Amino acid sequence: MHRWQLALDSLWPLARAALTGTIPLTLISFAIGLVIAVLIALAKLSSIKPVSLFGAFYVSLIRGTPLLVQIFIIFYVFPFIGITMDAWTCGIIALSVNVGGYAAETIRGAILAVPKGQWEASATINLSYWTTLRRIILPQAFKIAIPPLSNTFISLVKDSSLVSTIGVLELLRKAQIIATPTYDFLTLYIEAALIYWAICIVLSFGQRRLENYFDGHATV
Repeated sequence: MHRWQLALDSLWPLARAALTGTIPLTLISFAIGLVIAVLIALAKLSSIKPVSLFGAFYVSLIRGTPLLVQIFIIFYVFPFIGITMDAWTCGIIALSVNVGGYAAETIRGAILAVPKGQWEASATINLSYWTTLRRIILPQAFKIAIPPLSNTFISLVKDSSLVSTIGVLELLRKAQIIATPTYDFLTLYIEAALIYWAICIVLSFGQRRLENYFDGHATV
């Protein structure tokens, strides 16, 4: 009975932590990470050797190191070189940089999947490289990239729990705070896991709706 009461009493505080911490953290980080991913993908596709090498190095570095280590470097190491930020900002930067590294390969593959005839057709009407990219190539590439990018977004919801290690008040951190006086971490962690699961179910439903919309739109 004590555990059930604790679960009921903590339900709203945990839900509020998800609404004010986890979800905004995920949305902001994904939006910034998506911009980084596009830039890195274009860098890797660049014919300029130093630029393409930088893009390849960035992806290799981010994908080859754990996200938790990246969070710790930004939060604990950066102050030693004079860069001091609050935990929330550090968490957003770390998550954004990580998303950028993983999503870059998704976007690069989607750009390469667009038929080359699109580039050739644009050249025949004298469209510039950047105009072709912005108006023709990227819109088609994003349609192709929606499923893997949606998976990245859902994974980011769960990965955001790692910023609790630097004190960011999100869902997992709130569960730890509530559990500390009672030492009933099992109940709070299970409850937090169920909330994460519920969020991912909602996002998965939205992902399917988005994919169905673009599939139907593409066939018109």
